Amino acid sequence: MIRRLIFAFISIAISITIASSIKAAETIRPNVLFIAMDDLNDWIGCMGGHPQTITPNLDRLAKSGVLFTNAHCAAPACNPSRISVFSGIAPNVSGVYANNQVLREVLPDVELLPKSFSKNGYRSTGSGKMLHYIIDAQSWDDYFPEPASEMPIPHTLYPDKRPVSLPRAGPWQYVETDWGALETTDQEFGGDFTVSQWVSEQLAQKHDNPFFLACGIYRPHEPWFVPAKYFEPFPLESILIPPGYKEDDLADLPPEGQRQGPNRYFAHIQKQGQWKHAIQSYLASIHFADAMLGRVLDALDNSEYADNTIVVLWSDHGWHLGEKQHWQKYTAWRVCTRIPLMIRVPKNCPGLPEGTSSGICNQPVNLVSLAPTLFDLCGLPPSKVHDGPSLTPLLKDVDGQWPHVSVTCLHNPGDYGLSDNRWRYIHYANGDEELYDIAADRYEWNNLAADPKYADKLAELRAKGPTSFASKPEPSIQSLNKLTWVTLGDDKAPPSRPDGSQFPVFFINQSEAPVKLYWVDRMGQPKFYEEIQPTKTARQATRPGAIWQITNLQDKPLGYFKVDDRSAQAIIPAH
Repeated sequence: MIRRLIFAFISIAISITIASSIKAAETIRPNVLFIAMDDLNDWIGCMGGHPQTITPNLDRLAKSGVLFTNAHCAAPACNPSRISVFSGIAPNVSGVYANNQVLREVLPDVELLPKSFSKNGYRSTGSGKMLHYIIDAQSWDDYFPEPASEMPIPHTLYPDKRPVSLPRAGPWQYVETDWGALETTDQEFGGDFTVSQWVSEQLAQKHDNPFFLACGIYRPHEPWFVPAKYFEPFPLESILIPPGYKEDDLADLPPEGQRQGPNRYFAHIQKQGQWKHAIQSYLASIHFADAMLGRVLDALDNSEYADNTIVVLWSDHGWHLGEKQHWQKYTAWRVCTRIPLMIRVPKNCPGLPEGTSSGICNQPVNLVSLAPTLFDLCGLPPSKVHDGPSLTPLLKDVDGQWPHVSVTCLHNPGDYGLSDNRWRYIHYANGDEELYDIAADRYEWNNLAADPKYADKLAELRAKGPTSFASKPEPSIQSLNKLTWVTLGDDKAPPSRPDGSQFPVFFINQSEAPVKLYWVDRMGQPKFYEEIQPTKTARQATRPGAIWQITNLQDKPLGYFKVDDRSAQAIIPAH
């Protein structure tokens, strides 16, 4: 009798152990491969943005999981978009709206995605641009390049003499707006090739813990220099202008839309006869980025982690190449907010045991949903700070019910774009509005906001928009770029050539004596503005190309600063 009882207890214990082991195997925590591309709009094959694009690797990844064709960024600029991805906090909640704001100044205690995964037993590593020209070393277990450097982009080969193709029209012009083919190999080029190599090596290693592995591919961010072989499929004479370009596409815009549309870049590019060359270079940069993605996907496919790794690929925002007479980003139009987003989930994930099937989802989604989605899929405890809904229901059923809209916040609090499954609504803080029916007007050529027939639709979408906007903290002086100090001997300071919008520059007197601040006018004549005492700072509104001269109290010239294209600090050294 006793033997039978003992045998029964042993049998039950073994059964429980086996069942527990099976359950654990069924819900094993997946790895995460988190891939970002920079400034990539919908010019990829599976999204049909441009008929000449070549993106076989993006297309194969999209086909292997769920492609979201109505995905939008949380902000159309690198810094606020990427911070929203990694924090799960929308810009109108965090107060991060612009590129010049500093993550740890605005959100000193926020926990980013890699840190959350590390706290839950993952090893979080990465390479390349994931945040805006910083690494945030405290959030990672390891990073390449060296985390302490806080520079996420490895050495990249660029021409010795710049500009190559687009002359700089003035100090207002971003120095990296340039392009051209380089006679070099991928390996010699470095940059994204080096990132793809490092990420591939991580995938080839044995890992004792599940991993969160981030891969930041910098292209097609400017400058559009890549090895020449990526230009070859796009002969310059064959280049087609963007399908969304319409020459007379401004008349129906409200005043704020007309202000945000045309910019000096596009006019300058056209004047220099560089439009098609720029389009060619953007297509070549996308082709190159796609090839680097292919290296990473091949490494995953050939690794032991192929069947237990979630793959997420996203771009931080889109890009204008002449649409609305605009170049670059920063707008609420669809060409700038709509981005590639694709997610592939293996079977046996805690949040989606069946995994994903190949599918296309047309529901309006936002990058701010990536953090809660990954928490959900990997079985991490939900975070109270996440603003977006998890995308897991759409990964289960791409045609499922989805009551949400997607909101993109611009740099000015109160300006935003909103997308539902058919309509797009743009609201400016001054009350100006735009309305587009994407089903009939893919490129947003016909603004319907002033048409009384659409008053109800306008009101409906307006009611779905955000109603509160966090204030926008200014960056600290210490975080700003530093202007170059030019010591004056017998030479005079050059005349100012101001050209561009006004912004502040902060003159910091680090010498032990008072100094005088002069603006040098267009004729080369200094105009006195103020004295600056030792250790004190003077704020001065100025413009790109302005020359500011420093003298001692006896008016002896000591040196000068030339203002560049953005707010900066000008440190006056000891003399």
